[in-house]
Amino acid sequence: MRIAFFGSSLVSAYWNGAATYYRGIIRALNARGHAVTFYEPDAYERQQHRDMEDPEWARVVVYPATEAGVSQALDEARAADVIVKASGIGVLDEFLEATVPEVKAPGKLVVFWDVDAPATLDRVRANEADPFRRLIPRYDFVLTYGGGPPVVEAYEALGARRCVPVYNALDPETHFPAPPDPRFSADLAFLGNRLPDRERRVEEYFFGAAAAAPAARFLLAGAGWEDKKLPANVQYLGHLYTRDHNAFNSTPRAVLNISRESMARYGYSPATRVFEAAGAGACIITDSWQGLELFLEPGREVLVARHGRETAAHVRELTPARARVLGQAARRRVLAEHTYAHRARDVETVIETGSVRTARV
Repeated sequence: MRIAFFGSSLVSAYWNGAATYYRGIIRALNARGHAVTFYEPDAYERQQHRDMEDPEWARVVVYPATEAGVSQALDEARAADVIVKASGIGVLDEFLEATVPEVKAPGKLVVFWDVDAPATLDRVRANEADPFRRLIPRYDFVLTYGGGPPVVEAYEALGARRCVPVYNALDPETHFPAPPDPRFSADLAFLGNRLPDRERRVEEYFFGAAAAAPAARFLLAGAGWEDKKLPANVQYLGHLYTRDHNAFNSTPRAVLNISRESMARYGYSPATRVFEAAGAGACIITDSWQGLELFLEPGREVLVARHGRETAAHVRELTPARARVLGQAARRRVLAEHTYAHRARDVETVIETGSVRTARV
């Protein structure tokens, strides 16, 4: 199949948490013989903060962040067998969402791929006049970054013909154990950009834990935290390029996953960072959310905290030997069940047959 994919960015993870998800899915689709062209706007200084050159496994088209630029890209994309519009591109999203179904040719498919379904659904259900609401039934499929049964039921209630979660996963060729790096030495590390839907939970699960465990060393990476008042035992690194993710995950005694507020509320939404960390053999501590056991087994493959005090307790009690056992178990699980090769097969099945094996997704 020829797939035209409109998303935020494939080549830059700068203020773009979906980048590694896109890379994993698209690289795996290419490995299965599909030709993907990724269309992304020249916006938000992402081209100036690239993490990678144009890859061999996808063609990248960077278009001007204008209506004329979008229209020119769509004119080229209409020849594809499948046109994907991802959520949250950040430039002319409403225009693209309305126009993609209009350029669909007979025998072709159009797909809306929601990389933040909880936020989209909350917005649309709160406003009956939201322009996207009437467009949902015009897409052949809605694929989502996660969300499980609650997201599927909500989308289908809004008229989606078919909604299927395609969860985050591991690309073992890009995320794997790395030698320890002294820059990332810590008892607990957290990587995440500063976002309104996440900040309160970071304050509880990470900063609160640091305050409760003053003798431990905490490490924070991600964009936007420069003016945040931090506990004395928290070191801030700033934006972390993807080339450093493996060392960042492999070096600390444990790494922390904190879901965004809306994703925690819906559940079934493991972040990309969970699989990246597991691929590196990291010991993962995560906040609690429904559906976690579908991906990692609490107590054996991941540690779960219900609040900051439990995060701190895990940090105090975790020995290096125990951390290694948990990290190795998590890596085995994701390699066996949760790689992007698994997800690409599911995407292929959805597009070709309209259904997917629900046991895995």
